[in-house]
Amino acid sequence: MAGATSALYILDMKGNCLIGRDYRGDVNALQAERFFSKLLQKEGDVESQGPVGYDNGVTYMFIQHNNVYLMTASRQNCNVASLILFLHRVVDVLKHYFEKLEEESLRDNFVVVHELLDEMMDFGYPQYTEAKILNEFIKTDAYRMEVMQQPPMAVTNAVSWRSEGIYYKKNEIFLDVVESVNLLVNRNGQIIRSDIVGALKMRTYLSGMPECKLGLNDRLLLEAQGRTTKGKSIDPEDIKFHQCVRLARFENDRTISFIPPDGSFDLMTYRLGTQVKPLIWVEARVETYSKSRIEITVKARSQFRERSNATNVEIELPVPCDATNPSIRTSMGSATYAPENDALLWRIKSFPGNKEFMLRADFKLPSITSEESPLDRKAPIRVKFEIPYFTVSGIQVRYLKIIEKSGYHTLPWVRYITMAGEYELRLI
Repeated sequence: MAGATSALYILDMKGNCLIGRDYRGDVNALQAERFFSKLLQKEGDVESQGPVGYDNGVTYMFIQHNNVYLMTASRQNCNVASLILFLHRVVDVLKHYFEKLEEESLRDNFVVVHELLDEMMDFGYPQYTEAKILNEFIKTDAYRMEVMQQPPMAVTNAVSWRSEGIYYKKNEIFLDVVESVNLLVNRNGQIIRSDIVGALKMRTYLSGMPECKLGLNDRLLLEAQGRTTKGKSIDPEDIKFHQCVRLARFENDRTISFIPPDGSFDLMTYRLGTQVKPLIWVEARVETYSKSRIEITVKARSQFRERSNATNVEIELPVPCDATNPSIRTSMGSATYAPENDALLWRIKSFPGNKEFMLRADFKLPSITSEESPLDRKAPIRVKFEIPYFTVSGIQVRYLKIIEKSGYHTLPWVRYITMAGEYELRLI
């Protein structure tokens, strides 16, 4: 990282310093409070002014979490993105220790926070940001802490995210390929925005120091090997790896090679900016009778293969804020009126592919209404669902190999899941 940070402060919502750590002695807490008070005096909230500020030769970077701000200050030409990422890591570590990071939990664990800030950064340079590793030599018990005399092997080892000596009687590795579909459709049925956000989520219960290799149906890899596939190949964008992945190896031959952390972690996240066919299509027709009654007819159609099955489907339909006396009929599932949200919730536990279901609802309206349409200014239709054993992008795990010097055998488990992200269909 180019340049180092001078200090790290945690402030309350008024800009008062709750706790801080001076790493280089060239910025003090009074300067940080003075800078933050200037931000608070400006119009708008602090977040709207951006996460980076400059004052009197010092660059400040900050994020907000609940009712506190975390801020670093630096007099050097520092790597802003790395320091903001470090602040998010600090939040993750403190949440690991205190469950919930807020002003009260900081005051209750003042000493522990100081010790963590000492270990996580040295002379302004980030060091250990894995909560599991820090937990090995900084332990809390009723706001008390014990510090081991010797650091754990993971701290002195090149593999800082994994400890030595891990042993399991049964060695297992689980990989979930989870994709969220984001979709926005206008009232004419045209897709305005669509993309896929995916993650490779792993749970590892492996002994020793296993070497893992993972191969996907990556278009660049297959083209480099001169191979063609009968099925789909993917070209993911915005790829982000866990720190355990050997990036040089991936850049060289697109192989994902790594020594995994113990337990749960996200190996990789990605995005595909592709035109997605709506997996569940919803049409709604609204009819008003004598301005005293409204009838809503809804058709929901699954547009994926018949052998797949969507589960926990929830369709949220906006209704007028003054609607009363609902009468609801569905051909599948159940529907309830949620007046606190001005919405009708239609839930279908199991929605097979290539099927269509209907809902009809009648509501009473006040006898005196405006000339506006009853659904003007209302929210869009929102849809939630999960489709197991299915990915809309066609991503496939071609292989997952585990090699460990002791030679134990393990069988990896791979599962695919597609779910709705921001999935909305506009009515107006």
